[in-house]
Amino acid sequence: MSFARTADSDLRLLETASEESRAHWSLLASRKGGLNTTKESDLITLREALLHFIADFAEFDNGSHPSYVEFARQVTAAAHSSLTNDEAARALVVDPFAGGGAIPLEALRIGADVFASDVNPVAVLLNQVVVEYIPKFGRQLAALVERWGNHIYKEAFKALGELYPSDANGDTPIAYLWCRTAQCEGPRCGFVIPLLGRLQITKRHRPPIAAFLTPSHNHRIAIDIRPLRSKDKLEQGTARGGTITCPVCGNTIGEERYRTLGREGKLGEQLYAVVTQAKDGSGRRYRCAQKSDIEAFDRARAKHKKFRPSWAQYMTPFPDERLSADEPRRLNVRQYGFETWNQLFNKRQQVSLATLGALASEVRPLVLRDCGDTTLADAVVCLLALCVSNLTHYSTNMSTYLSDGMISAFIQSSAIAMRADYAEANPLMEDLVGGFRYQLARTVDVLESLSDACPVAGTVAQSPAQALPLPSDSVHAIITDPPYYFSIPYADLSDMFYVWLRRFLAYRGDSFLKCEVTPKDLEATQSLPHSKSPSKKDKKHYEEAIRESFLRARDALRPDGISVVVFAHASTAGWEALVQGLIAAGWKITASWPIETENRGRMLANRQRTLASSVHLVCRPRELSDGSDHDAVGDWRDVLSELPRRIHDWMPRLAAEGIVGADAIFACLGPALEIYSKYSKVETASGESIPLGDQKDMAGSIITRGYLSYVWEAVAKEALNMIFEGAETAGFEEDARLTAMWLWTLSTGGNGTNGEDDDAADANEEDEESGSKSTAKGGFVLEYDAARKIAQGLGAHLEQLASVVDIKGDKARLRTVAERTKHLFGKDEGSAPAKSRRRKPAQQMLFEPLDEIEEEQGGWGDKSVPELGNTVLDRIHQSMILFAAGRGEALKRFLVEDGVGRDARYWRLAQALSALYPAGTDEKRWVDGVLARKKGLGF
Repeated sequence: MSFARTADSDLRLLETASEESRAHWSLLASRKGGLNTTKESDLITLREALLHFIADFAEFDNGSHPSYVEFARQVTAAAHSSLTNDEAARALVVDPFAGGGAIPLEALRIGADVFASDVNPVAVLLNQVVVEYIPKFGRQLAALVERWGNHIYKEAFKALGELYPSDANGDTPIAYLWCRTAQCEGPRCGFVIPLLGRLQITKRHRPPIAAFLTPSHNHRIAIDIRPLRSKDKLEQGTARGGTITCPVCGNTIGEERYRTLGREGKLGEQLYAVVTQAKDGSGRRYRCAQKSDIEAFDRARAKHKKFRPSWAQYMTPFPDERLSADEPRRLNVRQYGFETWNQLFNKRQQVSLATLGALASEVRPLVLRDCGDTTLADAVVCLLALCVSNLTHYSTNMSTYLSDGMISAFIQSSAIAMRADYAEANPLMEDLVGGFRYQLARTVDVLESLSDACPVAGTVAQSPAQALPLPSDSVHAIITDPPYYFSIPYADLSDMFYVWLRRFLAYRGDSFLKCEVTPKDLEATQSLPHSKSPSKKDKKHYEEAIRESFLRARDALRPDGISVVVFAHASTAGWEALVQGLIAAGWKITASWPIETENRGRMLANRQRTLASSVHLVCRPRELSDGSDHDAVGDWRDVLSELPRRIHDWMPRLAAEGIVGADAIFACLGPALEIYSKYSKVETASGESIPLGDQKDMAGSIITRGYLSYVWEAVAKEALNMIFEGAETAGFEEDARLTAMWLWTLSTGGNGTNGEDDDAADANEEDEESGSKSTAKGGFVLEYDAARKIAQGLGAHLEQLASVVDIKGDKARLRTVAERTKHLFGKDEGSAPAKSRRRKPAQQMLFEPLDEIEEEQGGWGDKSVPELGNTVLDRIHQSMILFAAGRGEALKRFLVEDGVGRDARYWRLAQALSALYPAGTDEKRWVDGVLARKKGLGF
């Protein structure tokens, strides 16, 4: 859309806004200190006002404020009527990858018509609730769900109470702690080993509670649960990192043998502890399992044999569907013999879930008699069934308990990993995670909060995005958050919920609940590559599915329509595939905006970077106003000459808005891609087509450099000019340019700490039996391809910078300064300062290599200073190490007598690094310490 047409539409938007709407905006503006909205004919003022409103509306507290919501609806209606000249019509917003329904819900809230589709039946059910049931039935639905949910709880307590008896003192069980068992195969041992990932049960209790193992009679090992005493030495768990260690003889059972024992049915189970809630309100108590606990579980076994729920006429009482074999890493429990879903739930868990689900489905006649509306009764039952199904990941034999309570089997979020021990939640406990009443309360809260949020209902359909069931040129906006390669195997993991839901809702007869497991062949994802995976969903499958989805969306969208594609994947390869799919499907990218949507607590480990924002790509059909395709071929010279100008215009604008680092790079992609994507293809004068991404041969060498490489180069050069405030960056060696750009790329928000408590970190550590072991080397991590492109744009050579960058597989790591000590002070590269004789603080222990080098060389004289590093960056790092190691005199001689401090580039780079190193890091403190000495040393 041309600027002239955009401006005209914006002015007509203002003209069609009611007096009430204008007054309403003035009121909202005044709350934020007042904006100049008196010049209502001024387009710039209008746009500024609208952008400020959007920013305010995005704030959490304002998002549900009636004034903001009502004004958003007025603006949406005015905008749509100004574009269509139809004041009565509403914009039709479509999400073909609807998932949990967040995008359709927000579109409904601001008054649009909505069509939500997804291939996954679980997603379809969730969208039916959000898009259809809540707008149609509102508070009546919330009241009925609460009433009949409480009825189910009372009936469940009658049916299941004997399976979860209170203690004699009235304490209520919260969780039952189980461990698997294996017989030691060591010579002359034969003890039955309780498999425990860790022996400490909780750190937050004072004193901490732990399990203590003692060899007992009959080759058994007794487990005692008690507080840690000061003299206690807490041993490691018996099952860690995929191996088993016998606490009696020390024999180790390796990972493959461990898996074989599982497949052969030689892993047993043992209930060893119970966590209870004190009746007097004094908190949690931890005790050993007792005879009464075992008897309660035996009663569950007896119920399991005779259980015949209402769906038994359609299918088996308990879910015996097979786990997907496509994801051996994400569902690695299969490698331990867990091949059907019922094997992931012990007998009591199966009985409890099935009883609650049966009560939900069987309550329908009572609900119908209560409300008199068939659709409303079905909505109530659906929500109650979803409440029960959301207990499954807390009620599996792969769930765990961490200090505050039950933790989902999805502790790793995108995997169900084998656990040596597990926690069984009590579904009857009051208002705690893992209990039915907790899930019910959360559901009712959401229903009540959304009851008045959506003025009209939308439409939901089960459909793959490749076959979006809508007519051509019928949609005003397509807004979607598509899957990203193999980030999450949605279908494989959602089977845990689906196999129960299809039983609870079997009476409905919906076609999308007929399949045994969720459909996977048409899902637009890639299975994680693995030698044992039979999946055909490879990289090509994903890219073709995405391209076909965008092609179908392009066909459904009107010529004057708009699309927003949300993308939060940090992989440059992922970006290239997404953008290539859009361009091939006839789209042009007109903008890209990073919007902070990701929970900082879910970032990867410290100093490793994912995008803090989801980048929203704004796209429009690449066609003429009459609807015909725009198939013009772009001239490469024109595209290449326009690119740096466009980046130069955008980077300062982004910086002024506080958008820097990785987010700024991706925010520049929109303007850069608009130049390229407005053509069907771009060619050189000789007719050679310029691809979007680099084209490589079988060995991975680049044959043809793609457009995105030039984009990265333009962004990198512009960013360096900003980092060094316009100074001539050619004066710095390539290691300094690369380090500065690397840190700037990682600089978006915070320091990347993952926000997990110690318990959660420990639990993740124990879980690998799943293949996700991590090493904490420190440093600053980028995807290798991103690092390569940054280096390429700066004229730096990664392969020549091994002392600065460490490359392992698809990751590149900027080494820590402390890690470079030996390189900078090694005996082959100069001497190191004399070792301090005083006791060093713990932080200075980082610099033991200095002491090692000194000892190797027989000590250094008091006047010794390190040989100057080869580059300015090397010399700054040497200074930082001397400062951190407490070698003040050596630092002074290094800067003054050796003349390092007389190089203006040294201080300019040090100042830049101070601004670039994340707050709270050692590097930031050390370089600031060096800078603090500048004036005192006469510089």
